[in-house]
Amino acid sequence: MQRDEKLFEMTLDTVLQRLSDLKMAVLSMIQKLELEYETINWPTFLDNFAIISSHLTGLTKILAKEQCPPLRNRTVLPLLVSMDRDETLINITEGRVPVFSHDIVPDYLRTRPDPITEQKMLQNEQKAANLTNDAAMKQVTQYNKVVSHVLDMVSKAREEWEIESSSRTGIQQTSSMADTQLLVAAVGMGKGLKLTNYGPGPGMMVPPSIRAPSPMGGPAMSPGNVQQQLGKAPSAVKTNIKSANQVHPFSR
Repeated sequence: MQRDEKLFEMTLDTVLQRLSDLKMAVLSMIQKLELEYETINWPTFLDNFAIISSHLTGLTKILAKEQCPPLRNRTVLPLLVSMDRDETLINITEGRVPVFSHDIVPDYLRTRPDPITEQKMLQNEQKAANLTNDAAMKQVTQYNKVVSHVLDMVSKAREEWEIESSSRTGIQQTSSMADTQLLVAAVGMGKGLKLTNYGPGPGMMVPPSIRAPSPMGGPAMSPGNVQQQLGKAPSAVKTNIKSANQVHPFSR
């Protein structure tokens, strides 16, 4: 009898330790979701979820051991039910349960589900019992098709992601920073360009160093001024004809 009691106490201590670790992992995950929801990424979320899953798995293994006494055979009964505030209960429950009253006892010491939940479970069990084998097989087949389709989609997406991740390292560079700087310098400042002897067209910008000199020996003239000066210059043919008429007015 004493051996069973000691084993029971050791099992309870181990279970309480696992539950404490599980509680801390859940609190850490909730804290990250509430405070770091803008910066948290998917791998971090999966890591926290894996920690919670490992604690649950360890707790299940402890309860499934043969050395663990069957806790279902144990009955928990309230020794004292009071409406007064219990400081010890507050410390144990970390402030969640201030009193151990008649309203709280059925919820915390309940060994059966809530009546509404229990009623829904009974309805589902009756529905499953009335289901024929053919209908059940059809539903199972349809469910397997849906699961297989989702699995194919996830596998395809995973393969594409792996191919994309592996090809990122082998992408060839399609641009050169040095060539880009040379192109910008050539367009903006004319660096590296060869000057040609072609005359400037209308509306072209001509640097001062290559502008045509003024006819009167003044400063260099722009292409527009040169064209205006050429337009004002008298034609040699018209001048000669006019001079001939002035010299021989009565040649007839």
